[in-house]
Amino acid sequence: MTTTVTNEVTAPATKNRRRRGRLLTRRDKIVLSVMVGIPALIHITFVWIPALLSIVLSFGDWNGIGGVGDIKWIGTENYHQIVSNYPPFWPAIRHNITWLVFFLIFPTVFGLLLAVMLDKSIRFSRIYQGILFMPVVLSLALVGFIWQLMYSTDQGFVNGLLGTDVNWLGDSRINLWAIMIAASWRHTGYIMILYLAGLKSVDPSLREAAALDGAGEWQTFRSVVFPALRPINIVVLVVTVIESLRAFDQIN
Repeated sequence: MTTTVTNEVTAPATKNRRRRGRLLTRRDKIVLSVMVGIPALIHITFVWIPALLSIVLSFGDWNGIGGVGDIKWIGTENYHQIVSNYPPFWPAIRHNITWLVFFLIFPTVFGLLLAVMLDKSIRFSRIYQGILFMPVVLSLALVGFIWQLMYSTDQGFVNGLLGTDVNWLGDSRINLWAIMIAASWRHTGYIMILYLAGLKSVDPSLREAAALDGAGEWQTFRSVVFPALRPINIVVLVVTVIESLRAFDQIN
């Protein structure tokens, strides 16, 4: 009797192990190879190869018309000219750093604040989310054009609201800050959606446990909710760095 019962118990376990350890068939391998290989090939062809060739080409002098044999290899001369003989280089680096710091402080914090407010299930929350996310849907060039109209010296909304005639985009002392504010209008909505998705994924039992321990709303957010948003914070940091270093459309 004991042997029979033991065999009946071990038989399903053996079947499960065999099922989990089932080898891939030839058809499975072909499907996986196609699904992984084609996107990888496209990515390597149109992203990695041009990027690597650009790095190689940066060590040469080429007018872009002749063949590969017309490239004159000059070593690090191009980099030396950029750093020493190209005046806009260092101001561009400084402006990029300023842009990055500004984005990390203002749009990121404001986007987090909006996400926390909308996470409280207030009335018309979905409508507010749509309105605040709308600038993200628009193209960067269109956002730049909208703010160009708003910053217009004669008929712009900003000068009309403040009763001034400031040339926001023509004055080199303030145009960088004006452009960063325009870019923040779009970036804030993006950060808000990222944090809102993160807040929705936080386990409600964590907040309930903090409330039972007597923690206030701010203490709960600081000690419980915000640490749980660590993966979202990493995504926000990466997105902010990328957006800051490729700021081009609004400026133009």
